[in-house]
Amino acid sequence: MMSVKVLLGLERALRFSHALIQLRALRRLDARRTPWRAAASGLPSLAASPGPPFPCHHSRRLVSKPAKGLKRDPKVKPKQEKQEVEIRQRMTVSELARAMGKDIDHVYEALLHTSINLDSLEPDSRLQDHWIKEVVKKSGMKFKWATLTVEKDRENKDVERRPPPDPAVLVSRPPVVTIMGHVDHGKTTLLDSLRKTQVAAMEAGGITQHIGAFLVQLPSGEKITFLDTPGHAAFSAMRARGALVTDIVILVVAADDGVMKQTVESIEHAKKAKVPIIVAVNKCDKKDADPDRVKQELLAHDVVCEELGGEVQAIHVSALKGENLMQLAEATVTLAEVMELKGDPTGFAEGTVIESRTDKGKGPVSTAIIQRGTLKKGCVLVAGTSWAKVRFMFDENNRVANEAGPGAAVEIVGWKELPAAGEEILEVESEQRAREVVEWRTFVEEQEKMQADWQVIESKQQEHDDAYRKEREGLAHLSWRKRRMALHSANKHRMGSRPSEKASPTGPTLSVIVKGDVDGSVEAIMNILESYDADEQCQLDVVHCAVGDISENDIALAETFSGVIYGFNVKANKAIQQKASKLGVQLKMHKIIYKLIDDLKEELSSRLPPTVKQHIIGEATVLATFEVTMGKKKVPVAGCRVKKGELDKKMNFRLVRNEEVLWEGLLTSLKHMKNDVQTVKNGMECGLSLDKNVNFMPGDEILCLEDVKVEQKTSWDPGF
Repeated sequence: MMSVKVLLGLERALRFSHALIQLRALRRLDARRTPWRAAASGLPSLAASPGPPFPCHHSRRLVSKPAKGLKRDPKVKPKQEKQEVEIRQRMTVSELARAMGKDIDHVYEALLHTSINLDSLEPDSRLQDHWIKEVVKKSGMKFKWATLTVEKDRENKDVERRPPPDPAVLVSRPPVVTIMGHVDHGKTTLLDSLRKTQVAAMEAGGITQHIGAFLVQLPSGEKITFLDTPGHAAFSAMRARGALVTDIVILVVAADDGVMKQTVESIEHAKKAKVPIIVAVNKCDKKDADPDRVKQELLAHDVVCEELGGEVQAIHVSALKGENLMQLAEATVTLAEVMELKGDPTGFAEGTVIESRTDKGKGPVSTAIIQRGTLKKGCVLVAGTSWAKVRFMFDENNRVANEAGPGAAVEIVGWKELPAAGEEILEVESEQRAREVVEWRTFVEEQEKMQADWQVIESKQQEHDDAYRKEREGLAHLSWRKRRMALHSANKHRMGSRPSEKASPTGPTLSVIVKGDVDGSVEAIMNILESYDADEQCQLDVVHCAVGDISENDIALAETFSGVIYGFNVKANKAIQQKASKLGVQLKMHKIIYKLIDDLKEELSSRLPPTVKQHIIGEATVLATFEVTMGKKKVPVAGCRVKKGELDKKMNFRLVRNEEVLWEGLLTSLKHMKNDVQTVKNGMECGLSLDKNVNFMPGDEILCLEDVKVEQKTSWDPGF
């Protein structure tokens, strides 16, 4: 029993000794590791701490180097700073490329796999903010918004009409009378008779193609300013301008023709401008003249003549023979007296541009009606975005005028640029003031254009985003891998189809350059061209339009675009004609507007490829059918009689049964009396076989067809 207790005590002592040895070993291991950890972390080493609680003669204390002695790995490169790009709202593609120091193609590449429509992007296209950020991020750069400097609102430098004048300074002025009506109803002849001149004789085809302003003095001493507007359908804008600046409208209606389309349009212009009308029933000397019918037709347009209980005066005249012209003039003067027309001759001049043109000797010239003030030589004028210092003024007889008061019509020379017809003329204090006004108006126009362009861009982008979103919604049920493959294949198809679309447009293109003698003529031609609606046949591209004679720049432009130059009442000197001939540029000069349009239609038609039509040159009837053996095959043969024209083997044929086409193609054989023949004429019998096995039946019809090329005509109808 004693021995057992001794043994247990020894066992406990051994266990305790073994545990003590393990503990000392752990202390020694900890003493070796701790100094390196302290050195790496910058903390004080545990090696300097007091020794272990148990004595150990073999323990060592390690000393580490300070932390600053550690060296960095030379392979680790310092982090590079990203390039910073200064951006701002609504940057264009070219502006963003410049800000990044890249070319424009880099911006396109960054936007390649996004929803933005790259086809609509141009260097001057404006980008939305999130696309600007996207391009910068994809380029490995960072952005910062540009510091916006708050600018003060630009001061309005425009000039406006003066307030209403003092009634005490008003004086009587001549009425401004516009002669309106349908083409060839005798408006210019009527004015000729009043002026005792031959204006109509100088006009091409007797058709007025400009708006003329004339001051006519009647034998009684009264003065009337007449505006002679064109009656042709092409000059609607000119008639509208004439109605807006006039006091009275004389509506000329031919007694033998009645109310026509431009007559109705003239009535509408007069009503819109709230101008009284005097009806001049012209050509009453003709045998088939019927003035009463004209008055009845005018009733349908709310023009009630005095004979029918209305207030509109109707004068029966003959402009060619000069009958009742004084009665018409007296009716005009009487109406003007009732209206008590007065004007203010004091202060700065105000008026309206009736017409403008470029004169070879005078430069930019405008015809104007003075409505207030007195215009004198040396005055500084502003009209739209053009200004002038008046060098000369001319009356309707091309005589120099020293001044022009209210109601007068004059030609003004001295414009820096050609003013647009219909612009308001205002006199200003000095040339500096005129420049300020023009700069302000140009700035306003640019802002309005920029706003309009931005709205169009946003609308197009919204349409594209909607289409892109719709496309993605259609692929929402697919996995991401299948969705990506579908989008990639769709993009690849679109990218592959672009070159062919650009290389082969819907049809040929005709590029034209339009030059006219006056602003109104060019405007009229452009209004007609705006009605062009046959782009699917031939695209019409107006490269340039301007007022003036044909110049070398026009020839160079036409050569660049392979275009045609159309000149209306303008000239091209011999050197210009020789240069155009040498470069192969077509010059087409006209003096009558509808002939110019007809020429343009012919040119458009000549650009169209011919169409192929099939004409029937022979007909035959199947009388009997049988089969012949050719090798191992049996071929059906039709015995026919030609009843009309002739059959030619080299032509196309058609098999018709009960008005239904069963076959169309070529013949493999054509025989007459067992002989191979090329043609079979009317009344002859023949046997024929087709290039396809078709079962013939007696009574079938065989038609021989000839392909004929037919020149196409443009479908565009300008309306006259």
